[in-house]
Amino acid sequence: MYISELNIHGFKSFAKKEKIKFGEGVTVIVGPNGCGKTNIVDAIRWVLGEQKYSVLRSGKMGDVIFNGADNLKPLSVCEAFLTVHKNKGKLPVEYNEVEIGRRIYRNGDSEYFINRRPCRLKDIHDLFVDTGMGSDAYSVIELKMIEQILSETDDNRKRMFEEAAGINKYKQQRRSTMRKFDAVGQDLDRINDIVQEVEQQVHSLNLQLKRFKRHEKLNDELKNKEIALAYVKVHNHESKILPLRKQVLEYLHLKDEKVSDKNINEEKLTHLKKLYVDQQSALLSSQNSLSVLEEERESFQNNILVWSEQEKSAGLNIQRLKNELSSSDGKKNQLMTQVEVSKNEIKALEPQVELLLNKYKTKKRNFTVIEHKYKESQTNLEFAQTIRWE
Repeated sequence: MYISELNIHGFKSFAKKEKIKFGEGVTVIVGPNGCGKTNIVDAIRWVLGEQKYSVLRSGKMGDVIFNGADNLKPLSVCEAFLTVHKNKGKLPVEYNEVEIGRRIYRNGDSEYFINRRPCRLKDIHDLFVDTGMGSDAYSVIELKMIEQILSETDDNRKRMFEEAAGINKYKQQRRSTMRKFDAVGQDLDRINDIVQEVEQQVHSLNLQLKRFKRHEKLNDELKNKEIALAYVKVHNHESKILPLRKQVLEYLHLKDEKVSDKNINEEKLTHLKKLYVDQQSALLSSQNSLSVLEEERESFQNNILVWSEQEKSAGLNIQRLKNELSSSDGKKNQLMTQVEVSKNEIKALEPQVELLLNKYKTKKRNFTVIEHKYKESQTNLEFAQTIRWE
């Protein structure tokens, strides 16, 4: 696998379309300084996906576009296409020759191509992974990269050896898998948080359900008692009305029998009707009073339930505060003990500190004397060197 052809248009100093062909062996490009030899290397690195404009010797990525010269206007776009001949079958494509390209505009938009078809930068990286070709692989070696390879402290040499050994592909797969594992772990954490929140809601709903069932039970009992009370009241009223009905019947019978007593009977009947209406009004008033009392009783029962819950909550808070008070007292005693121990240790270390401080002051004075002598000697040495040179 080797580079067979490079087409450049508008890249750095190449204002016009240029085609550079490479043989299967060694191809050498010779020219004076400033003729653009390094720009060819930068173009190859740029096509292979280099994203660092500092590596391309530019202040920004847009600086790789031709900026104009004498009798030449600046261009708004530049492109480069690199043809790779696949003679050893290392690339995962069916063609013998693969052409990759890159185009960039003044506004910063970039386009990538494989065999003149639009693609992603990732597709180009995946195409050349573990082949030795790439923007940061050992296919393009500069002078500073040779220094990095020969250095014993830089990790770039290790990275190049890994690229040559063909393990970068698996390292990329491992990094991608680890990112997926991290994302799954974060999802599991969120799911656990949601489960805890739902459990808290379920616990709260269970308490509300118990209170609702208790309220429903009390309402059923109240309804049954109200029905029983109403039945008793109806029975009492019927027992009171029955004698009156009998009297009315007797009076009607007497009316038929005694026409002469008609006026008297009518007066009694009117009186009884009035008495009946009065009793019925008193009954309605009693029922209304009973309804008001029942509503007050229901309100008192609800208040009793609320006050009971508040009392339980207050009792739990009191118990919790008592436990915290006892725990705080224990921590306070422990800290006081530690403070006493620390004070004793400080008193024991004070003589040693004083002794070491005296030693430090003595050595510092000696050091000051020696440093003064050193500076005088240095001054004398510089003076002697000045006299020697003169």
